[in-house]
Amino acid sequence: MEKLCYLCGRWSHEGEIFDVTSPYSGDIVGRALRPGQESIEKAVSQAAEAFAVSRKMPAYEKEGLLERTALGLEAEADKFARMIARESGKPMKYARGEVSRAVMTFREAARECGGIAGEVIRLDVSPATRGKAGITGLFPLGPVLAITPFNFPLNLVAHKIAPAIAAGCPVILKPSSETPLTALMLADVIDSAGAVDGMLSVLPMTGREASGLCSDRRIRKVTFTGSAPVGWALKRQAWDKRVTLELGGNAAVILHEDWDDMPGALERIVTGAYAFSGQVCISVQRVFVHNSILEDFLKDFSGRVSSLKTGDPEDEDTEIGPMITQGEAVRVESWVEEALAGGANLVCGGRRKGAFIEPAVIRNAAAGMKVVDEEVFGPVAAVFGYDDFDEAVESVNDSKYGLQAGVYTRDFGRIRKAFEELEVGGVIAGDVPTFRVDRMPYGGVKESGTGREGLRYAIRELCETRLLVLPG
Repeated sequence: MEKLCYLCGRWSHEGEIFDVTSPYSGDIVGRALRPGQESIEKAVSQAAEAFAVSRKMPAYEKEGLLERTALGLEAEADKFARMIARESGKPMKYARGEVSRAVMTFREAARECGGIAGEVIRLDVSPATRGKAGITGLFPLGPVLAITPFNFPLNLVAHKIAPAIAAGCPVILKPSSETPLTALMLADVIDSAGAVDGMLSVLPMTGREASGLCSDRRIRKVTFTGSAPVGWALKRQAWDKRVTLELGGNAAVILHEDWDDMPGALERIVTGAYAFSGQVCISVQRVFVHNSILEDFLKDFSGRVSSLKTGDPEDEDTEIGPMITQGEAVRVESWVEEALAGGANLVCGGRRKGAFIEPAVIRNAAAGMKVVDEEVFGPVAAVFGYDDFDEAVESVNDSKYGLQAGVYTRDFGRIRKAFEELEVGGVIAGDVPTFRVDRMPYGGVKESGTGREGLRYAIRELCETRLLVLPG
């Protein structure tokens, strides 16, 4: 029996079946099912019913479910990596890394189950409240609508489901229509691990159907990873509930002249800019290099970028695979052409062949160009020179986005300045903004979103704080 749509602990076959194709070959990878309105309603109603059970699950049961899920993922790691490569075009070296991270995401969530607790508060702050004390508790919000993108079809799904299980919240997941198969495979693993019926549904529904659920009073939390326009529109629809938005940006890195490992920095910036063809929300898009080392950096950087191996994602040596669709590749190509027409210079790359874009390095780009102001979400990096560190910080902040930034300097004063003044959700010292450990608080400011992911922080955002005041 094909597993096309996971509905409240059962595999559903009621709806419209569609093909999922490889962005590399165009071949059919598998099939999924768009559920009808009746199935979507069933998912919501059963999630609301399941909440009566899941909210009271003891920590050891939730921990066991999460740990069994991690073990199931480990046992089928190669199968998952190959599906990620086939349906998203992600090279195997990065697909395997994603599976490893997803295992750790579930393990980390399991560890957090026993630590979901409030605090004791002294309230005897005046004679009138003598003897009073307060206790806070964290209580799960209720059913969650989670919407995930194509670029991390396993680990970003894990970042929605694992903390929800830990908190005791049922989840209705809408995976990307380009990459639903990995999410359905994960649902199978969680089902085998013993999930409560109704606690999880994986519905490859349309974006319109998912957005319609944002106003459903039974949904108490919406968590979305994707584009800024869609995310903010969803937030307006979900005005009466808790919302987490992870919306990407045009991440920057500053490379100062005092950094004493330039080869190491260069390799990390290449990886940060071009892994998965730049289709990562914290991909390096803007590179600010001190003018004293700019020309040497550009020479070495463009040389390394030009040597990146392009090809079949399932080839273990491939470093650059296709964009998720040919339409996305055409868009990126047009943005590069716009920059060149506006006076920027192409150092290397930028040519398109089908869904592939040669990794591009651009210099002399300027504000007003899409490759600077918008999220390219493709294999393009714009390099800028600067004389003063303060100038570089101001340039990074000259953006409507603010997810993460990387800073290469050995001077702690400059690191502190970057931490205090960069308008981002995270500052990565001595590395690229693409760095992420799944337990750390992760999210942005400005148009990059609101709220934080990372297991402990995501769990708290899935709970409400309730106060009990004790008598004197």
